[in-house]
Amino acid sequence: MGQNSSKPPPSSTQHVFTSESPVSFSPDLINALQASPETDSTRSKDLELHIQRRVHSELQRLDAEHSKRLSELQEQISSAPDSTTASIHPDARTPDQSNSAGGVDRKAASEGDRLRDLSRKSVQKEIDMLKEKLQKRKIKEEVGKDKAVEKAKGEVVNCLRLNDRRPLDCWREVETFKEEVGRLEKEYLGKLME
Repeated sequence: MGQNSSKPPPSSTQHVFTSESPVSFSPDLINALQASPETDSTRSKDLELHIQRRVHSELQRLDAEHSKRLSELQEQISSAPDSTTASIHPDARTPDQSNSAGGVDRKAASEGDRLRDLSRKSVQKEIDMLKEKLQKRKIKEEVGKDKAVEKAKGEVVNCLRLNDRRPLDCWREVETFKEEVGRLEKEYLGKLME
């Protein structure tokens, strides 16, 4: 019953297509194809190498564009007058300020000031975020230093070690631990609400 396969065996591994009109190739074409050293694998390797070269050249072009743009922006930022230097030394002038009568140079300077203010704001924002993280760490450290919670935790661990076959016998210690953690949570929330 299971000896025969469900698919009929293939009659031949070669497919033959017949056309209504005769197809003929020139002997030169047939000789050229037979004499060609290229195989499917060499053609695919050549294609892959061609694609890799194109991708590599495109990446180099993009990298050059990005580095050019970066250098332009760095030059623009560095050429803009530093407002902190101007506020400390009001007599010090940059060449842009002394030569201009208020035209393009002032526009470039205001653009540089705007970029500098944006960078200052982003740095200040990041500093504030780091300060908040440090405050949260201090609170976490305070939580870890609570003696009552540590004692209740130790009692639960010891009980579970002693009653490794009967962990339900440690329900009193677990309840004590839960109460201490609840107390600590209330204290923590009280500090946050202040």
